[in-house]
Amino acid sequence: MSFLGKLFGGGKSQEKTPSPAEAIQRLRDIEEMLMKKQEYLEKKVEQELALAKKNGRTNRRVAIQALKRKKRYEKQLGQIDGTLTTIEFQREALENANTNTEVLKIMGIAAKALKGTHSDMDVDKVHDLMDEVQEQQDIANEISEAISSPIGFGNDVDEDELARELDELEQESLDEQLLDVAGPATENLPSPPTAEPISSRKKPAKPEEEDDDMKELAAWAS
Repeated sequence: MSFLGKLFGGGKSQEKTPSPAEAIQRLRDIEEMLMKKQEYLEKKVEQELALAKKNGRTNRRVAIQALKRKKRYEKQLGQIDGTLTTIEFQREALENANTNTEVLKIMGIAAKALKGTHSDMDVDKVHDLMDEVQEQQDIANEISEAISSPIGFGNDVDEDELARELDELEQESLDEQLLDVAGPATENLPSPPTAEPISSRKKPAKPEEEDDDMKELAAWAS
């Protein structure tokens, strides 16, 4: 039996198929083992290369043997690289499959729970209930509108007439303010003069002086 067969439980006596989680863990174990072997071979390659350089001029046979071993180690490293790549792909596929399996299980459980929740529900009853809720909501809205509508005094009042009355009141208030402002100013002004100015007074002519003048004028004219 091969090593991989033993690792994954192969053989006729092994009837139990490992679960995806078990297979993933086993793949991770073999990946870890191959990576350790890879590190070991890389060190061996470095050692053989150093040995070949050391004996390149003094002992060519030893140097050539070292290079041969280096080639074998490098070949094994290439094989391990390919194996690790294959195992990585397989592990990722198993992880995805395991994830999908778990998701489907959870979805199945959720579907059963949802079905159990809806088992006590009747679609027709739900529609009837929603219609009743809507009807009660409409009634509540009508009641609210009826309560909020004003009743009694105020419904038959002409708003235009009230606006005109308000304008008149504002005008009266403005007139009173103007009178209050003009009143004190007129009280402080001096009273107008009642006597006639001296310059505009006319002196009464004396009758005697006028007669003498007229006589003198008549005498001159004659």
